[in-house]
Amino acid sequence: MATAIVMNEDNWNGIGSYDTNRQPTAKAVGFRSGIVGESQPIRDLFVTLERVAPLTSTVLIQGETGTGKELVARTIHDNSPRRGFPFVAFNAAAIPEGLVEAELFGHVKGSFTGAINDRVGRFELAHRGTLFIDEVSTMPMPLQAKLLRALQEREVERVGASRPIKIDTRVIAASNVDLLSLVKKGLFREDLYYRLNVVRVKLPPLRERRTDIPGLVEHFVAQSCERNQVPARVMTPAALDKFVRYDWPGNIRQLENAVEHSVVMSGRHTEIQSGMLPDELLQSAPPPTSASMTVPAEGLNFASFITSVERDVILQCLKRTGGNKRQAAILLQLSRTTLIDKLHRLGIQDATAA
Repeated sequence: MATAIVMNEDNWNGIGSYDTNRQPTAKAVGFRSGIVGESQPIRDLFVTLERVAPLTSTVLIQGETGTGKELVARTIHDNSPRRGFPFVAFNAAAIPEGLVEAELFGHVKGSFTGAINDRVGRFELAHRGTLFIDEVSTMPMPLQAKLLRALQEREVERVGASRPIKIDTRVIAASNVDLLSLVKKGLFREDLYYRLNVVRVKLPPLRERRTDIPGLVEHFVAQSCERNQVPARVMTPAALDKFVRYDWPGNIRQLENAVEHSVVMSGRHTEIQSGMLPDELLQSAPPPTSASMTVPAEGLNFASFITSVERDVILQCLKRTGGNKRQAAILLQLSRTTLIDKLHRLGIQDATAA
């Protein structure tokens, strides 16, 4: 698991306060126990975290799988006045639906089959601290209503009990899907969405901060060598280039695992060569670059040229996917609707397209 962001003494002003005039640097972020990065998205993230951490406001973290949502939640907690109290993590998607309510709110003895003792729920465990609810989008509607009440009233009621329990718990929720889109589809309560979305923290995917990849690779190589008790390794420029060029659909979690694989496969070598990398990095095509061409002396029709290039690229992807529009859209990193609009505009009619 990737390590949490750490704000250290380089930009700490005291309890609950940061010097926001200072830009986070690699040293301030912390290579040993923090997310490594100095890209603009990471700098923007730190500005947000510095403002959010000292408060008690509910936070909604949104980001793709593997971007480090729990790590950011821990960072907010660790740099808040609540850091001396528990940080409790709860993954709503990892627990059977019938047990989610009892896990979150607790239960009393005999309230259901198997309830042989009273049990404290996660809300109570996080009293005076922070409760992190991951995959909040997977909660069934009845449980969403109870979560809404807990946030509004600052009290919970154990399953089978009739007496509410007052709590002082800061809630940080996370989702890898757009909750507002679920609200529009009737799959998530609108009132709960606005109650959670007091402060929103959006985590950038790794492909949008490629300049951070070399530092992340160096960090995880050192971490893996220490954990496996092997001599230090270095990544060759050719191998590192493949890391930088890859799109990382699994984000930082996938990158960390790829580094671990590479360290293991390096054997007794001190240099990690390209051939030691996971297959997906070796087989992935490099991102497209500008076509090499010479503009004619008489000039060219720019719009017609771009249209021609666009048409050729789309046709190549359709051919590669056997005419499947959905798969072609994935290759082009477009939505299926956008691709279909382009097909109509370009007059592409493929009878085999799915």
